[in-house]
Amino acid sequence: MDEMIRHILEILENDARASPEEIAVLTGMSAEEVSQTIAKLEETGVIRHYKTIVDWDLVGENYVYAVIELKVTLERNQGYQAIAERIYKFPEVRSVRLLSGDYDISLTVRGKSMKDVAFFVAEKIATLDQVQSTSTHFVLKTYKEDGVILHEPETIKRLPVSF
Repeated sequence: MDEMIRHILEILENDARASPEEIAVLTGMSAEEVSQTIAKLEETGVIRHYKTIVDWDLVGENYVYAVIELKVTLERNQGYQAIAERIYKFPEVRSVRLLSGDYDISLTVRGKSMKDVAFFVAEKIATLDQVQSTSTHFVLKTYKEDGVILHEPETIKRLPVSF
């Protein structure tokens, strides 16, 4: 991969709102060259989507996230892709990943409550023919999401000591 393309992608990955003019300054390219390169990357599918990371806690939305690990049995002539495609169509599913180790697939799901997530797993995931077992882990707090720190470190406030 061309080093300039890599540089543009890294800039956009860190800040999807970076303008072609800002990227041009950082790369030494012209804004027009940057715009053309980005258009080509979007057209070829290298750039899939632009994303905003929202700290829902700060706006009072209380979503519950869970990581669900699945052990699956593959159907004849079908691989992991088939089960992944079936699962990622559910609107509750935020991500689907193929794993190595004890489990085969990992999902991240979002619901309005723990009960919503539990029912989703019990009614929509565990009932799939290929799913042998599930292990659900509820997310208690997210400190960092896609490289963005959501909660600043707490500062320890010490009481003054006098002698």
